[in-house]
Amino acid sequence: MAENARRGRFDPEYELTDTGAFADDRYFEVQVEYAKADLEDIAIRIAVTNRASEPARLHLLPTLWFRNTWAWGRDDRRPDIRIAASPGGGSALVANHHQLGAHWLALEEGAELLLTDNETNTERLWASPARSPYVKDAFHAAIVGRDSSGVAPGDYAATKAAAHYLRTVAAGETQVVRARLTKSTQASVQEVDAIVALRHAESDAFYEGKAASGLSADARLVQRQAFAGLIWSKQYYHFDVAQWLDGDPAGPTPAPQRRNGRNADWRELNTAEVLSMPDAWEYPWFAAWDLAFHTIPLALVDPGFAKAQLVLMTREWYMHPNGQLPAYEWNFSDVNPPVHAWAAWRVYKIDRRVSGQADRSFLERIFHKLLLNFTWWVNRKDREGHNVFQGGFLGLDNIGVFDRSQMLPGGGHLAQADGTAWMGMYCLEMLVIALELARDNVAYEDVATKFFEHFLYIAGALNDMGGEGIPLWNEEDGFFYDVLHLPDDSKIPLRVRSMVGLIPLLAVETLEPDLLDALPDFRRHMRWFLRNRPGLASLVASWEEEGMRRRRLLALVQGHRMKQLLGRMLDPDEFLSPYGIRSLSHYHLDHPYVLAIDGREYRVNYEPAESQTALFGGNSNWRGPIWFPINYLLVEALQKFHHFYGDEYRVEHPVGSGQQRNLDEVASDISRRLERVFLTDDTGVRPLFGGQHLPGGGATDRLLFYEYFHGDTGAGLGASHQTGWTALVAKLLDRTPAT
Repeated sequence: MAENARRGRFDPEYELTDTGAFADDRYFEVQVEYAKADLEDIAIRIAVTNRASEPARLHLLPTLWFRNTWAWGRDDRRPDIRIAASPGGGSALVANHHQLGAHWLALEEGAELLLTDNETNTERLWASPARSPYVKDAFHAAIVGRDSSGVAPGDYAATKAAAHYLRTVAAGETQVVRARLTKSTQASVQEVDAIVALRHAESDAFYEGKAASGLSADARLVQRQAFAGLIWSKQYYHFDVAQWLDGDPAGPTPAPQRRNGRNADWRELNTAEVLSMPDAWEYPWFAAWDLAFHTIPLALVDPGFAKAQLVLMTREWYMHPNGQLPAYEWNFSDVNPPVHAWAAWRVYKIDRRVSGQADRSFLERIFHKLLLNFTWWVNRKDREGHNVFQGGFLGLDNIGVFDRSQMLPGGGHLAQADGTAWMGMYCLEMLVIALELARDNVAYEDVATKFFEHFLYIAGALNDMGGEGIPLWNEEDGFFYDVLHLPDDSKIPLRVRSMVGLIPLLAVETLEPDLLDALPDFRRHMRWFLRNRPGLASLVASWEEEGMRRRRLLALVQGHRMKQLLGRMLDPDEFLSPYGIRSLSHYHLDHPYVLAIDGREYRVNYEPAESQTALFGGNSNWRGPIWFPINYLLVEALQKFHHFYGDEYRVEHPVGSGQQRNLDEVASDISRRLERVFLTDDTGVRPLFGGQHLPGGGATDRLLFYEYFHGDTGAGLGASHQTGWTALVAKLLDRTPAT
């Protein structure tokens, strides 16, 4: 704590490996395996290895407890845990609950069973009497403090219990403790090893069947652990916002500010499902736009769960009555990029390939709910009705000059290039879904026409902000910028070369000729609009120009603008890193962007690692690092452009190399750079570990899936166990595109 307090924003984060805890390999490695014998029968193996060169003692405490719900004042029925004899020999704990029934925790012999209650030690914390003489830190006091007075007697009906094993482990030795949590009174720990071995074999066979052909053993390891991390991060999540706002009957009355503060407008939200979390450790709650990306790799291993998660975000007890999707626990009202239509379409196609069935029911179900969300965006985030969107935060934390979710300096508002482009992408995804549904129901042709027209209006807005002759595109720089609109009607382009200006590339779709032939009403309406709105039509496609295999292109960026954007993106001195696309151009390392307004100076520098500013809390950084979700979308966008242009459309990649490549080759190269973060390099090191001295060596096969990655070295940054959207590497390694 003292070292963390000493370090400032310009110092690297103080990691566990910096503490010396792993020096000379003097540490215990504890591996816990859970394997189900049946739905409510869990075999548990705890393997303890002494990595040091001398023997050492270890206190091991497998612990069983009930969450303290009886103290809330809603249901005071108190469960209990008691010591019992194990039918298979050894000792056991039996846990009784009025809803769950009885569960046995059978244990190996040699443990001292300890009992207490899952109650806060209020006397220690606040000098007030505790509800029970036995409190939750009793085991710590008994073993570390050698004070066992807080441990309950052996016949006590407890709510927390532990099996205390004291082991001396020789140098290099592994000792195993087995347990079994089950509803059966006959279950024995003697079967644990066999159950674990069987599930290991099944797991190997499962992932072997999911791995893409032709992958190296190392790449298969990365893909498997990405899948497994996503599955592990599934958790039951219960949050009744109305109850939280009102407080618990047995607790103190919440402060009046709570009723007008965070999440006060979300009383309808009441979650009680198993959800895909960003991670099960630091972020054990759902984040709506994270979850959309989770569903892409999840669809490869469990398409049913992936589809159900997307539908869940649009259900009545999640979606706000006004159509907004909830962002995340600490502020459901924050605005994330509208990527759920994209995710639904991609999951639909992946599922069709994996299962061989086209789940039109899923697609139609989520399409109707997303219509409500799209309307919310149009009504709430298009401030002046000109198809220029002010999404605010949009998930990119500190990427902008200001905190985009707060009041802007000078009382102005921001015309956002990324907000507007995200909506262009949203239109196109809703368009292609409507066209797919129109194959079976011609009523969707009219809806498809509506999204086609709206897309063209958004394209016009990017080029002429609200008809005022101020484009978000800067011809001189060949880049898209946000524009600050001040109350005195002055407008300031914020010339920061960031991921914001690359987002317009994501709004791209190709239409197959057989689809257009099958939907004559849509084709006729589209031709009328293109003929009567030629200025808008010319912005998004040369419609009469057919691409590869007679495909037609819809895109916010094309022609020379696309080449200019790609010239920035594929330049190693700007966005192109050895490990993907940076979120801010390297150009700003020596050329920071500075804006002076209202007597204050705002600055944006290239920061490839941890954030050096407190903007948006400073807890994550979009000013240089590599983020997998946007990189994944860029790879996919390049593939779509290639789908239209074919092999003859070529760009220099990397810029300065003299090599001309088609866009599919460029997409593949960026994908390989992202994969390189995880794979061992020529020296046997994985870049994601950042050269740290790690237990087991630098190329450890126990991967960490970080939140984001250093823009120059590929080292992992932010949350270290956020498999979440970084699991997209599993889809990148899957070479088979969805059809």
